[in-house]
Amino acid sequence: MRLPVITGTIDRRILVNYRVDPAAIEPLLPPPFRPKIVHGYALAGICLIRLRGVRPRWLPPLVGQSSENAAHRIAAVWDTPAGVREGVYVRRRDTNSRLNVMAGGRVFPGIHHHASFRVRETSRHFEVAMRSDDSDTSVSVIADLADGWPSSSIFCSLDEASAFYAAGSLGYSATSDPGRFQGLELACRDWHVELLAVRHVASSLFDDSTLFPPGSVEFDSALLMRGIEHEWHGREDLCCGLWNATEGVPYSAAPSDSCATSGSVSPITAA
Repeated sequence: MRLPVITGTIDRRILVNYRVDPAAIEPLLPPPFRPKIVHGYALAGICLIRLRGVRPRWLPPLVGQSSENAAHRIAAVWDTPAGVREGVYVRRRDTNSRLNVMAGGRVFPGIHHHASFRVRETSRHFEVAMRSDDSDTSVSVIADLADGWPSSSIFCSLDEASAFYAAGSLGYSATSDPGRFQGLELACRDWHVELLAVRHVASSLFDDSTLFPPGSVEFDSALLMRGIEHEWHGREDLCCGLWNATEGVPYSAAPSDSCATSGSVSPITAA
Protein backbone atom coordinates (compact mmCIF):
# COMPACT_ATOMS: atom_id res chain seq x y z
CA MET A 1 0.00 0.00 0.00
CA ARG A 2 1.37 3.40 -0.97
CA LEU A 3 1.47 5.74 2.00
CA PRO A 4 0.47 9.40 1.56
CA VAL A 5 2.91 12.19 0.90
CA ILE A 6 4.47 13.28 4.19
CA THR A 7 5.14 16.92 5.00
CA GLY A 8 6.95 18.80 7.76
CA THR A 9 9.82 21.12 8.56
CA ILE A 10 13.56 20.50 8.49
CA ASP A 11 14.31 22.23 11.76
CA ARG A 12 18.06 21.68 11.36
CA ARG A 13 20.07 19.63 8.89
CA ILE A 14 23.87 19.42 9.00
CA LEU A 15 25.47 17.87 5.92
CA VAL A 16 29.06 16.75 6.48
CA ASN A 17 30.95 15.87 3.32
CA TYR A 18 34.06 13.69 2.87
CA ARG A 19 36.10 13.25 -0.28
CA VAL A 20 37.17 9.64 -0.74
CA ASP A 21 39.44 7.59 -2.94
CA PRO A 22 36.99 5.77 -5.28
CA ALA A 23 38.86 2.49 -4.73
CA ALA A 24 38.17 2.74 -0.99
CA ILE A 25 34.46 3.46 -1.30
CA GLU A 26 33.61 0.88 -3.99
CA PRO A 27 33.62 -2.12 -1.58
CA LEU A 28 31.01 -0.34 0.55
CA LEU A 29 28.55 0.05 -2.33
CA PRO A 30 26.40 -2.99 -3.16
CA PRO A 31 25.26 -3.47 -6.74
CA PRO A 32 23.67 -1.76 -8.59
CA PHE A 33 25.31 1.35 -7.06
CA ARG A 34 28.55 2.92 -8.24
CA PRO A 35 30.32 5.92 -6.69
CA LYS A 36 29.50 9.31 -8.12
CA ILE A 37 32.80 10.94 -9.04
CA VAL A 38 33.34 14.70 -8.67
CA HIS A 39 36.70 16.20 -9.62
CA GLY A 40 38.30 12.76 -9.34
CA TYR A 41 36.88 11.88 -5.91
CA ALA A 42 34.03 9.82 -4.60
CA LEU A 43 31.90 11.65 -2.07
CA ALA A 44 30.32 10.39 1.13
CA GLY A 45 29.09 11.92 4.32
CA ILE A 46 26.81 12.26 7.30
CA CYS A 47 23.38 13.84 7.51
CA LEU A 48 22.33 15.02 10.99
CA ILE A 49 18.72 16.12 10.76
CA ARG A 50 16.08 17.24 13.21
CA LEU A 51 12.55 17.05 11.81
CA ARG A 52 9.56 18.88 13.24
CA GLY A 53 5.82 18.64 12.65
CA VAL A 54 6.10 15.65 10.33
CA ARG A 55 2.75 14.14 9.34
CA PRO A 56 0.64 13.11 6.34
CA ARG A 57 0.03 16.15 4.19
CA TRP A 58 -3.71 16.24 4.91
CA LEU A 59 -3.24 16.42 8.71
CA PRO A 60 -2.67 19.67 10.68
CA PRO A 61 0.78 20.51 12.10
CA LEU A 62 -0.48 19.95 15.64
CA VAL A 63 -0.38 16.17 15.17
CA GLY A 64 3.11 16.18 13.65
CA GLN A 65 6.03 14.35 15.22
CA SER A 66 9.63 15.40 15.81
CA SER A 67 12.86 13.40 15.91
CA GLU A 68 16.65 13.53 15.68
CA ASN A 69 18.15 11.36 12.95
CA ALA A 70 21.53 10.50 11.47
CA ALA A 71 22.43 8.83 8.19
CA HIS A 72 25.76 7.72 6.77
CA ARG A 73 25.49 8.16 3.00
CA ILE A 74 27.50 7.65 -0.18
CA ALA A 75 26.85 9.64 -3.36
CA ALA A 76 26.00 7.09 -6.02
CA VAL A 77 24.83 6.50 -9.57
CA TRP A 78 23.06 3.48 -11.01
CA ASP A 79 21.66 2.32 -14.34
CA THR A 80 17.96 2.22 -15.18
CA PRO A 81 16.10 1.56 -18.45
CA ALA A 82 15.62 5.34 -18.70
CA GLY A 83 19.32 6.07 -18.22
CA VAL A 84 21.73 6.73 -15.37
CA ARG A 85 20.15 8.00 -12.13
CA GLU A 86 21.96 9.66 -9.25
CA GLY A 87 21.29 10.02 -5.56
CA VAL A 88 22.67 8.47 -2.39
CA TYR A 89 23.06 4.99 -0.98
CA VAL A 90 22.25 5.16 2.73
CA ARG A 91 24.58 2.72 4.46
CA ARG A 92 23.02 3.16 7.91
CA ARG A 93 20.25 5.13 9.61
CA ASP A 94 20.11 5.98 13.32
CA THR A 95 17.29 7.72 15.16
CA ASN A 96 16.05 8.62 18.63
CA SER A 97 12.52 7.58 17.61
CA ARG A 98 11.32 4.15 18.77
CA LEU A 99 8.60 4.31 16.13
CA ASN A 100 11.20 4.60 13.37
CA VAL A 101 13.03 1.59 14.73
CA MET A 102 9.89 -0.55 14.86
CA ALA A 103 8.54 0.48 11.47
CA GLY A 104 11.75 1.08 9.50
CA GLY A 105 12.15 -1.38 6.65
CA ARG A 106 8.61 -2.64 7.16
CA VAL A 107 6.16 0.25 7.00
CA PHE A 108 8.51 2.89 5.62
CA PRO A 109 11.90 2.83 3.90
CA GLY A 110 15.12 1.83 5.58
CA ILE A 111 16.14 -0.22 8.59
CA HIS A 112 16.66 2.10 11.56
CA HIS A 113 18.79 1.70 14.67
CA HIS A 114 17.98 3.39 17.95
CA ALA A 115 20.51 5.91 19.21
CA SER A 116 20.99 8.65 21.80
CA PHE A 117 21.64 12.22 20.66
CA ARG A 118 23.24 15.12 22.52
CA VAL A 119 22.59 18.53 20.99
CA ARG A 120 23.77 22.00 21.97
CA GLU A 121 23.19 24.82 19.53
CA THR A 122 22.60 28.51 19.12
CA SER A 123 21.82 30.49 16.00
CA ARG A 124 25.50 30.30 14.97
CA HIS A 125 27.04 27.40 16.92
CA PHE A 126 26.17 23.71 16.59
CA GLU A 127 27.22 20.64 18.55
CA VAL A 128 25.61 17.30 17.70
CA ALA A 129 26.75 13.93 19.01
CA MET A 130 25.14 10.54 18.43
CA ARG A 131 25.85 7.03 19.73
CA SER A 132 23.80 4.01 18.75
CA ASP A 133 22.46 1.66 21.42
CA ASP A 134 24.34 -1.22 19.82
CA SER A 135 27.61 0.79 20.08
CA ASP A 136 28.24 0.18 16.39
CA THR A 137 27.95 3.77 15.21
CA SER A 138 28.87 7.16 16.63
CA VAL A 139 29.17 10.69 15.29
CA SER A 140 30.33 13.97 16.77
CA VAL A 141 30.31 17.35 15.03
CA ILE A 142 31.12 20.84 16.34
CA ALA A 143 30.69 23.69 13.87
CA ASP A 144 29.96 27.39 13.49
CA LEU A 145 28.44 29.46 10.74
CA ALA A 146 31.11 30.70 8.33
CA ASP A 147 31.41 33.28 5.57
CA GLY A 148 34.21 32.35 3.17
CA TRP A 149 34.28 29.10 1.20
CA PRO A 150 37.25 26.88 2.25
CA SER A 151 40.02 26.69 -0.33
CA SER A 152 40.68 23.04 0.62
CA SER A 153 37.28 21.86 -0.65
CA ILE A 154 36.98 20.09 -3.99
CA PHE A 155 33.96 22.30 -4.67
CA CYS A 156 34.72 25.72 -6.09
CA SER A 157 31.92 27.51 -4.27
CA LEU A 158 28.93 27.21 -1.97
CA ASP A 159 26.68 27.20 -5.04
CA GLU A 160 28.49 24.17 -6.50
CA ALA A 161 28.27 22.28 -3.21
CA SER A 162 24.60 23.20 -2.86
CA ALA A 163 23.85 21.87 -6.35
CA PHE A 164 25.62 18.61 -5.52
CA TYR A 165 23.45 18.03 -2.45
CA ALA A 166 20.25 19.05 -4.24
CA ALA A 167 20.96 16.41 -6.90
CA GLY A 168 21.19 13.75 -4.17
CA SER A 169 17.58 14.06 -3.05
CA LEU A 170 16.77 10.41 -3.86
CA GLY A 171 18.11 7.93 -1.32
CA TYR A 172 18.05 4.14 -1.29
CA SER A 173 18.46 2.08 1.87
CA ALA A 174 19.33 -1.55 2.42
CA THR A 175 16.68 -4.02 3.59
CA SER A 176 16.79 -7.52 5.05
CA ASP A 177 16.85 -8.74 1.42
CA PRO A 178 20.39 -8.03 0.09
CA GLY A 179 19.02 -7.57 -3.42
CA ARG A 180 16.30 -5.06 -2.54
CA PHE A 181 16.65 -1.36 -1.71
CA GLN A 182 13.89 0.98 -0.53
CA GLY A 183 13.65 4.49 -1.95
CA LEU A 184 12.75 7.83 -0.40
CA GLU A 185 12.94 11.22 -2.12
CA LEU A 186 13.13 14.64 -0.48
CA ALA A 187 11.33 17.61 -2.04
CA CYS A 188 12.13 20.99 -0.47
CA ARG A 189 9.86 23.94 -1.11
CA ASP A 190 12.74 26.38 -0.63
CA TRP A 191 16.22 24.91 -1.03
CA HIS A 192 18.70 27.04 0.90
CA VAL A 193 22.05 26.15 2.47
CA GLU A 194 24.57 27.95 4.65
CA LEU A 195 28.28 27.27 5.09
CA LEU A 196 29.62 25.74 8.28
CA ALA A 197 33.18 25.89 9.56
CA VAL A 198 33.83 22.57 11.30
CA ARG A 199 35.98 22.64 14.43
CA HIS A 200 35.68 18.92 15.13
CA VAL A 201 34.23 15.93 13.31
CA ALA A 202 34.38 12.25 14.19
CA SER A 203 32.62 9.28 12.64
CA SER A 204 32.94 5.62 13.55
CA LEU A 205 32.61 4.82 9.84
CA PHE A 206 34.96 7.32 8.22
CA ASP A 207 37.53 7.03 11.04
CA ASP A 208 37.72 3.24 10.60
CA SER A 209 41.20 2.56 9.17
CA THR A 210 40.25 -1.03 8.28
CA LEU A 211 37.79 0.40 5.74
CA PHE A 212 39.64 3.58 4.84
CA PRO A 213 43.45 3.33 4.81
CA PRO A 214 45.33 6.50 5.79
CA GLY A 215 45.00 9.16 3.12
CA SER A 216 41.98 7.58 1.43
CA VAL A 217 39.35 9.77 3.12
CA GLU A 218 39.42 13.44 4.15
CA PHE A 219 36.88 15.87 5.49
CA ASP A 220 35.86 18.28 2.74
CA SER A 221 33.12 20.69 3.84
CA ALA A 222 29.86 21.05 5.72
CA LEU A 223 26.55 22.79 5.05
CA LEU A 224 23.55 23.77 7.13
CA MET A 225 19.86 23.83 6.28
CA ARG A 226 17.19 25.08 8.69
CA GLY A 227 13.56 26.08 8.69
CA ILE A 228 12.89 24.30 5.38
CA GLU A 229 9.35 23.17 4.55
CA HIS A 230 9.57 19.84 2.78
CA GLU A 231 7.85 16.66 1.65
CA TRP A 232 8.92 13.01 1.58
CA HIS A 233 7.88 10.87 -1.37
CA GLY A 234 8.22 7.10 -1.38
CA ARG A 235 9.74 5.55 -4.51
CA GLU A 236 9.51 2.04 -5.88
CA ASP A 237 11.93 -0.50 -4.49
CA LEU A 238 15.05 -1.02 -6.52
CA CYS A 239 16.01 -4.67 -7.05
CA CYS A 240 19.23 -6.22 -8.23
CA GLY A 241 19.92 -9.90 -8.85
CA LEU A 242 23.09 -10.62 -6.89
CA TRP A 243 24.03 -13.45 -9.26
CA ASN A 244 24.67 -10.81 -11.93
CA ALA A 245 27.42 -9.21 -9.89
CA THR A 246 28.86 -12.58 -8.90
CA GLU A 247 29.08 -13.83 -12.47
CA GLY A 248 30.24 -10.55 -13.92
CA VAL A 249 27.11 -10.12 -16.01
CA PRO A 250 25.71 -6.58 -16.34
CA TYR A 251 23.01 -6.13 -13.74
CA SER A 252 19.52 -4.69 -14.09
CA ALA A 253 18.55 -2.02 -11.60
CA ALA A 254 15.00 -1.51 -12.81
CA PRO A 255 12.05 -2.06 -10.49
CA SER A 256 10.75 -5.50 -11.40
CA ASP A 257 7.99 -7.96 -10.62
CA SER A 258 10.15 -9.29 -7.77
CA CYS A 259 9.91 -5.80 -6.23
CA ALA A 260 6.23 -6.03 -5.59
CA THR A 261 6.21 -3.48 -2.77
CA SER A 262 4.98 -0.04 -3.76
CA GLY A 263 6.85 3.07 -2.72
CA SER A 264 6.41 4.07 0.87
CA VAL A 265 7.46 7.01 2.98
CA SER A 266 8.59 7.55 6.55
CA PRO A 267 6.59 9.88 8.75
CA ILE A 268 9.57 10.91 10.87
CA THR A 269 12.87 10.13 9.21
CA ALA A 270 15.16 11.27 6.43
CA ALA A 271 17.52 10.20 3.76
